[in-house]
Amino acid sequence: MSFETSWLDNQPPRLGDLIDDYCPRCKHLLNHAIASFVDDKVVKVICQTCFSEHPFMEGKEKKKVPKSASNAFDQVLAKVAPTGGNPQSSPKQKTAKPHARYISRHKVKPPVGKK
Repeated sequence: MSFETSWLDNQPPRLGDLIDDYCPRCKHLLNHAIASFVDDKVVKVICQTCFSEHPFMEGKEKKKVPKSASNAFDQVLAKVAPTGGNPQSSPKQKTAKPHARYISRHKVKPPVGKK
């Protein structure tokens, strides 16, 4: 039994051919149909599971760059509690408020059997 390559392996991809690619909507590597080309390179594909069209990602997950939250936090902290402040002064402590009383809006019926 010989393992020869098929004649389809040497053919360039065509519109509608199925290729594997990462789907950002499904978040999996799935079958996609080729939707468009630019200079013999696949540009857009259509997921065959969710039917969403997206750019061809060459089977790689798109990396998200996390925003630096520390800079924003430091700016807010600097406005709220300045570092060069008076150490003697402390913020006022909140006093505990009594809990709200339960108020019934329904008329109270007298107990049964008593007049």
